[in-house]
Amino acid sequence: MEILADYLVFLLKVFTIAIAITIPLLMIIGSSKGKNQQRGKLSITNLSDKYEEMGNAVKSSLMNPKELKKFNKNLSKDKKKKEKNDKEDSVFVLNFKGDIQASEVEKLKQEINAILLSDSECKEVVIRVESGGGSAYAYGLCAAELKRLVDNNINLTVCIDKVAASGGYLMSCVASKIIAAPWAIVGSIGVIAQLPNFHRLLKKNSIDFEMHTAGAFKRTLTTLGENTEEGREKFKSDLEDLHLIFKNFVKEQRPQVDTEIVATGEVWQGEEAVQVGLVDSLETSDNYLVGLSKKAKLYEIEFIEKKNLSEKFAFSIQLIIEKSIIKFYDLINRDRFTS
Repeated sequence: MEILADYLVFLLKVFTIAIAITIPLLMIIGSSKGKNQQRGKLSITNLSDKYEEMGNAVKSSLMNPKELKKFNKNLSKDKKKKEKNDKEDSVFVLNFKGDIQASEVEKLKQEINAILLSDSECKEVVIRVESGGGSAYAYGLCAAELKRLVDNNINLTVCIDKVAASGGYLMSCVASKIIAAPWAIVGSIGVIAQLPNFHRLLKKNSIDFEMHTAGAFKRTLTTLGENTEEGREKFKSDLEDLHLIFKNFVKEQRPQVDTEIVATGEVWQGEEAVQVGLVDSLETSDNYLVGLSKKAKLYEIEFIEKKNLSEKFAFSIQLIIEKSIIKFYDLINRDRFTS
């Protein structure tokens, strides 16, 4: 009860602040309607130069003035040589951080469009994926977008530093190569659906609820009406069908995987993930990219979407809600999985 009380007080504070800023913000939003805005822009960072500058900064700090002068002179010469004979392969680096609705799919689409439209000699695309999963349909679209690279004969490498589970793994498995950090979580090849039902509460308070459908299974389960056994069975059947599609997709993309072993909804880590074929090797994304930068030119591409005020406001509210949920989760799991 103490935990619940703490959480309720926290929620009260959060929503009081949210209400305080809602009215003036909505007034500003209303006044900004109708203005034409460019939806976003492409940002490109030369990661190879960035890594080289970092290494040179450490080297130069250890030198005496005479050595430093010679070092800078050699750097200048090397730079001119590279500019004349810059025939290194290009590698593009993308980042994807997923939520339940895979809302970064639009960003991902624009980045892939840019790569394919550039007609450049692209040796490889490396994407760092971090996602615990979400909507199967949304992550199916993410997988389809990444598949465009593979279909255009571009090597696709997925790097997983923390987690790529469920939908996160669904999109990752289309890659030519999957690399995971030793403690990264992968897998969770399963489907889950859950919803509350308030029918008994409504009935107790003499509140009627009506729902009319055309088609026997237009609605299988409902949150307010009385659920039937027939509806439950159909709902479970749909989940099994979706799980089968998920399993078959993983098998198609990674034939070496035995889906009877890995498609149980479990997660895998480290050497076990390699042994069952979910990942190809263990390495952090930074280690892989630093090694790659010694033999290719790395360019990080990011599509930065410009949000209007209403979208910024909606995003702020979303963050508040997400943080509230995380706070509650932390309160009820304080003593679990500590090391």
